[in-house]
Amino acid sequence: MKKYFTITLTLLLQLISVQLSWGQKTDSLNPIYSQLGEAYRTPAFSMKGYWVWCSSIVKGDDKKYHMYASRWPDSIVFHPGWMVASEVVHAISDKPEGPYTFSDVALPARGAQYWDGRSTHNPRIFRYKNKYVMYYMGSTHPFEEPNKIDFTLSSKWCIVGRSNKRVGVAIADSPYGPWKRFDEPVLDTKPDTFYSFLTSNPSPIIEEDGSVLMMFKARSYVGNDKYSGMCFGLARAKSIYDKFEVLNNKQPVLGGLDQPEIEDPFFWKDKKGYHVIFKDHVGKYTDEKHSGVLADSKDAIHWTVAASPKAYSRTLHYNDGKTETMGQLERPFIYFENGKPAYFFFATMDGPGGFEYGTHSWNVVVPFKK
Repeated sequence: MKKYFTITLTLLLQLISVQLSWGQKTDSLNPIYSQLGEAYRTPAFSMKGYWVWCSSIVKGDDKKYHMYASRWPDSIVFHPGWMVASEVVHAISDKPEGPYTFSDVALPARGAQYWDGRSTHNPRIFRYKNKYVMYYMGSTHPFEEPNKIDFTLSSKWCIVGRSNKRVGVAIADSPYGPWKRFDEPVLDTKPDTFYSFLTSNPSPIIEEDGSVLMMFKARSYVGNDKYSGMCFGLARAKSIYDKFEVLNNKQPVLGGLDQPEIEDPFFWKDKKGYHVIFKDHVGKYTDEKHSGVLADSKDAIHWTVAASPKAYSRTLHYNDGKTETMGQLERPFIYFENGKPAYFFFATMDGPGGFEYGTHSWNVVVPFKK
């Protein structure tokens, strides 16, 4: 009996070893994951007294690097605090990898009467000709400031703040502003579509002809009091000053009805075509919950998930020799130099996983191998 148990245990350990080796081998085939170096232990950006999330970076005419990120007071809960109290802030650094130092509030609250008057979030920055162009999510609500006791996912603040999420744009002549904001979003909801409930998480690219192609997150109404899971749509605007029209016969391009939820698209284009990295909510594509998925397309409408799909893991290998599985690792953003990926930025959080268990959040950066 003892001999039989020993043989069985040995075979089981060998099987686990083979599975781990195979997993590591397939991960190494991903063109993004295989090129990631060690994460910097020093945060790319953090602020005492605030939750910090999201990041998007552009190099300015002043030769400095400009990060736009989201923050809101850590005196309120992380989730759904961002829905009603987030503001886009501007930080600067002499190096693309940071660390970044707070400079100013780029998109502050401006009053409940505006579509983005109570919250700005999910910034994505571009330098286009002589302008700085920032796409973002905005929301509003008509209530007093939330209190700690009543501010929950089922509270009036969260319900209204979530349903009012829309995509907008702000434009400036300088990375320091002032930012021209508009009285209407550039991508509104539409009844009887997959984006009837909200539009959010904009990830645009500016094409050679000046038009803007944007992937975005959406939800639809399901009855009067429920909403669908998250999926991605594709929309085009004639220019940075125009509103978007949803493409693909107003159908999702990734995810959708009866599909596992996906979130946080990072969308880009190169000589090979279009690419997107997104968050795998339930581990459908990668077998790791909340890891990243790579997909490719020739037309940005029809997508193929990479044969080795995992583009990043929640487990980070740091440059101090330690390895940690982060509580959250989201909002992927790649900074390119000379057309090649140079730095991979994420929003991250401590804790065992789950927004309610985290005590601190910051932006972390992982360099690509040279």
